[in-house]
Amino acid sequence: MSKVKKFWIWFVLFIIVFVLVSITENVYNNDIMNIDVFMHDLVVNNLRSDYLTFIMLFITNFCNPIILLLLSLIILIFSKDKKMGLIILINLFVSILLNLIFKGIIQRDRPLEDFLIEESGYSFPSGHSMVSMAYYGLLMYFVFTKVDDKEIKYIIMFLLGFLILLIGFSRIYLGVHYASDVIGGFLISIVYLIWVIKLLNLKVYKN
Repeated sequence: MSKVKKFWIWFVLFIIVFVLVSITENVYNNDIMNIDVFMHDLVVNNLRSDYLTFIMLFITNFCNPIILLLLSLIILIFSKDKKMGLIILINLFVSILLNLIFKGIIQRDRPLEDFLIEESGYSFPSGHSMVSMAYYGLLMYFVFTKVDDKEIKYIIMFLLGFLILLIGFSRIYLGVHYASDVIGGFLISIVYLIWVIKLLNLKVYKN
């Protein structure tokens, strides 16, 4: 890897960590951020409808732990690369565990009004956002490294990336998370994925 490429990776990582620390500090101090107020008003007052609610309820289930576990087992059983399947399965459990640890440390209460479904547990970081970024983000890495057809590769990666964003938005739409919960969950998993991918390149799939 060139020095320029390394510089930009570390620069982006620094920005992500800086923003994440800033959000976490505000959340830990029980502050409701401007982005939380803006997104709540946007969704509740302008976007909610019976049709869109049905779609968001469907989308949010793409990060249901049972569904992700079944998908992981299917990949493990049917993939020729059993090592990849095992990594995907382990990654699911690690990302869920990390989310529980962060929730236990921060202990932010969930939004108390305008929610469309009942959820338990703490709010920050959003489990759906954090796990979806870690899980589908790792799938994007494997698609990028293992699919030879460039057109198919980038279509799948785009769809997975779009799905991650939709899952995060669904949590705000359904009223069970603040926008900062979703952003925080995404950023934590991006930092986590950078570490995981670096580890995979160095130890597991090294050339």
